[in-house]
Amino acid sequence: MPAIVLVGAQWGDEGKGKATDLMGEDVDYVVKFNGGNNAGHTVVIETDGKREKYALHLLPSGILTPSVTPVIGNGVVVDLEVLFEELDGLGARGVDTSKLLVSANAHVIAPYNRTLDKVTERFLGARKIGTTGRGIGPTYADKMNRVGIRIQDIFDEGILRQKVEAALALKNQVLVKIYNTRAAEADRVVEELLSYADRLRPMVADTALVLEQALNEGKNVLLEAGQATLLDVDHGTYPFVTSSSATAGGACTGSGIPPTRVSRVIAILKAYTTRVGEGPFPTELDDDNGEFLRRTGAEYGTTTGRPRRCGWLDVVIGRYATRINGVTDFVITKLDVLTGLDTVPICVAYDVDGVRHDEMPVGQSDFHHATPIYEELPGWPEDISGCRTFEELPANARAYVLRVEELIGARVSAIGVGPGRHEIIERHPLLD
Repeated sequence: MPAIVLVGAQWGDEGKGKATDLMGEDVDYVVKFNGGNNAGHTVVIETDGKREKYALHLLPSGILTPSVTPVIGNGVVVDLEVLFEELDGLGARGVDTSKLLVSANAHVIAPYNRTLDKVTERFLGARKIGTTGRGIGPTYADKMNRVGIRIQDIFDEGILRQKVEAALALKNQVLVKIYNTRAAEADRVVEELLSYADRLRPMVADTALVLEQALNEGKNVLLEAGQATLLDVDHGTYPFVTSSSATAGGACTGSGIPPTRVSRVIAILKAYTTRVGEGPFPTELDDDNGEFLRRTGAEYGTTTGRPRRCGWLDVVIGRYATRINGVTDFVITKLDVLTGLDTVPICVAYDVDGVRHDEMPVGQSDFHHATPIYEELPGWPEDISGCRTFEELPANARAYVLRVEELIGARVSAIGVGPGRHEIIERHPLLD
């Protein structure tokens, strides 16, 4: 049985959790393959007429489906305090989290990495990247510099202490002499990390082997990205990106599943565009329309609570995501947010110093100076939250979806029409 990759097509917050939830009990394993607790997935579940909202940061969204085995892959960086806080929070609400597996090769966010993240952003001032301050970037830097701490190191105090002391030999110089802050104490770091060992041990596995065996047994494996295409460290709007590979290629390196096992790539595209943090954003709206999208779409960060920057849908970005990820299916989310607008603009190209660009400009400076070229479609006043088939949508809403499908170059297989798990239209099966 082949694996399926799920990615975000914009700057994140597109609603990947909703797509995972849609496939629900048809999926056997959901694997988070990159990022850490700097991402947020919001899933709304309705039971007996009551809506329950779950905000997940580090855990795969499949953890809310009892039949699914959730996996934190080797490409993730893990804040152990956050991990157990999330598990305890779900447990208090009656969610069974006992099936969670964590890769022995995933890296651990050490306390000093959180400190470095925060003081570095303060030091950069106006040049800051806009990180969440949770130690994600410094932990990935340690991984690449080969001074990182992995999950498996927690179970060998001697190795753990060696690695912490080696890392702090340089980091404490930076903390004290450059950032004028207190040095981290190796003993305290080791003590904190060791305190999680007993509870962590039953969850740890060779997850790449587990997933290979699952695929060989005909199981469905969904590989779920944190962040999104334009935040990918290689293919995003660098340097205003995350520190990991959030595109389909990262699904393989972050899970240990080879690319020959992947058959489908599903990308999530919000019906408009948002981003959190710094960086260029051609369709950003600093007017009443932007505030309408933010207010109606409840556009505030799941992890940080920061107001999201909002703008019209940008299909130049959509086409780029199709190409970079090899997208086979799109899920459009939050179409209902556009209800009530007289016209709905779509950015179909950019103007850069009088030159039209139908594809993403190669140069960073050109993207910074891109002015959107819009195509305006008529809006619809009808409430679409109760629609469950494409034919039930108002004619103008259908026309919007079909035009987006034409422009992005891949089929739209599902459409979100509300926050609830059942408020979605499935045009084509996401799982065959």
